[in-house]
Amino acid sequence: MLHIINKSPLSGGTLDSCLATATGGDILLIEDAVYAATRGCAVEAKLNQAMGRFKVHVLMPDLEARGLGDRLAEGITPVDFGGFVDLVEANKSCQSWL
Repeated sequence: MLHIINKSPLSGGTLDSCLATATGGDILLIEDAVYAATRGCAVEAKLNQAMGRFKVHVLMPDLEARGLGDRLAEGITPVDFGGFVDLVEANKSCQSWL
């Protein structure tokens, strides 16, 4: 399953809900959720821990739009819009976490 998260990890519990509820699959961080993919983010340790159950991706155009393209944390796979489409195609289902 592809878990799509678009809310900042600093202003809501969307990422926390996903990590606590979902059992595995791919996570794609888009829009303001890309802050979670940066080195030094408050949720960096949680995301690192979750990498055993999930493969974590970030939409690079959203990260770059926020001026954070050079702060990508280790272990997170950057994808472009074509990569986003590939993730949707590769997964049987998608869950947008609101």
